[in-house]
Amino acid sequence: MRVRATVAYHGESFHGFAVNEGVRTVGGDLTDALSRCLRQSVELTCAGRTDTGVHAWGQVVSFDAPDDADLLRAHTAVNRMLAPAIVVRDIEAAADNFDARFDANSRTYHYTVLNRDVPDPFLAGTAWHCPQPLDIDAMNEAATAIVGEHDFSSFCRRQHTADGTEKSRVRNVCRAKWHKADQGLVRFEIEASSFCHQMVRSITGTLVDIGAARRPPEAMAAILAAKDRAEVPNLAPPHGLCLWSVSYP
Repeated sequence: MRVRATVAYHGESFHGFAVNEGVRTVGGDLTDALSRCLRQSVELTCAGRTDTGVHAWGQVVSFDAPDDADLLRAHTAVNRMLAPAIVVRDIEAAADNFDARFDANSRTYHYTVLNRDVPDPFLAGTAWHCPQPLDIDAMNEAATAIVGEHDFSSFCRRQHTADGTEKSRVRNVCRAKWHKADQGLVRFEIEASSFCHQMVRSITGTLVDIGAARRPPEAMAAILAAKDRAEVPNLAPPHGLCLWSVSYP
């Protein structure tokens, strides 16, 4: 049977999600644990491959399991093996043709910034500490420029297919907005059909530059139009980023 699971993890100890021989990854640990519990080789499909140090709350994966598999028992066993760094939040049988990656409508990421003078040791692993005052209104004004379908070449690393063809960096951003929380926390929420490599961190770093008055809000549209990676030197660190949710039809 096809199985769908929602996974949360703290990415600090992992070299991203994708299985990679020789280094510890979320997908590698999860694959090993599921294979042991289900007593068969498991191959995961995920909705978004996070980079080294990036976290997730709502990563969705799909895989095949024996028809008679006890998913409740597997759920409990996998969490005993992997928690607290990796936790399967829920697990259920899915339609036979369900694919976590290709069936997804959109992905939502959160990026958390601690914007105050004094750092917080309990947030150090999940929020970027920026002590300089940030103008959230200016950041939101700038963020409107990236909503819609655009070529995000200025914000993404180039990637190629197996045959050497350069992958498209055109993406459709549904929403992008900063929100204030308590105790100096501010959070950037961005949803898109999909994301290319380092896109959210590049956008976040640029918006923080704008919030700190190092660039004007109107610079965002000009950077986007330039389609030049050299326009974005400030990449936000990975530990503030979290794959928050994936939406499906």
